[in-house]
Amino acid sequence: MQSVAPAAFEPTPDVSREARDLRFRPACVPAPGAGTSLTARQVEQFNDRGFVAPLPAFDPEEADRVRAYFDGLLAEALAAGKDSYSLSTAHLAHGGVYDLLTHPTLVSYAAELLNEGERQAGVVGWGSHFFCKMPGDGTAVGWHQDASFWPLSPSHAVTVWLAIDDADAGNGCMRFLAGSHHSGHLTYRESTPEDHSALNQVVPNAEQYGDEVLDELTAGTCSVHSDLLLHGSEANPGPRRRCGLTLRYCTTDVRAGQGWNAKGVIVRGKDPSGHWANPPRPAGPGW
Repeated sequence: MQSVAPAAFEPTPDVSREARDLRFRPACVPAPGAGTSLTARQVEQFNDRGFVAPLPAFDPEEADRVRAYFDGLLAEALAAGKDSYSLSTAHLAHGGVYDLLTHPTLVSYAAELLNEGERQAGVVGWGSHFFCKMPGDGTAVGWHQDASFWPLSPSHAVTVWLAIDDADAGNGCMRFLAGSHHSGHLTYRESTPEDHSALNQVVPNAEQYGDEVLDELTAGTCSVHSDLLLHGSEANPGPRRRCGLTLRYCTTDVRAGQGWNAKGVIVRGKDPSGHWANPPRPAGPGW
């Protein structure tokens, strides 16, 4: 089986000594007839279970175009000696990924789940990473919380996981522990070779914090989950590729350490403080 070298991922920042506010902040449930992208029931599901899925994003023709665009990026990466996980912070290098990060449909989902009602801040898109498990990839992703890796405070961020390929149990789809985001920031240990994990952290005995739910998605649909929700994925032993694009969003009043504010694009509203760099779209074709 194909293995993944840790170098395929960006170095994990040491955030253990940083003072961070790691509490779940529930989204404001929209009033009837509010004209929002998400229904009140979907927002309530996010608040209760920590995720909402599946959500429509692109029609089949558009999904095929997005996949073809990714196939081109992957071919370039492999030709350069990189692997299928190496396309990280891709919105700073590829115009088409920037276009996905700023796509109105995806931004609306994130913004509505980051909305706290009267306190409405702008929204930043700061992360974009293709997680592509090739056929026969033996790498798993252990149970973890995204907030453990990110030098962000307060903990007010979500991930939109856009399916590039169909993702199901047969090719290592993502899985959630529903409701685990209510348990606060959890203790983790460093992963070992026996974990076969692509990440260097894993929460032991994680199943006690929630019921496992498979995030099975068809290409062109997406899910959104909280940065405090326990999630992971199994290996992909089968013949089908499983690729998803993770797009990360937070509110403009979140502060990023270790220079991560340089990644942040203002995708909705304004950033009065100017903390986030708001880089322009890089050159290159769209999808």
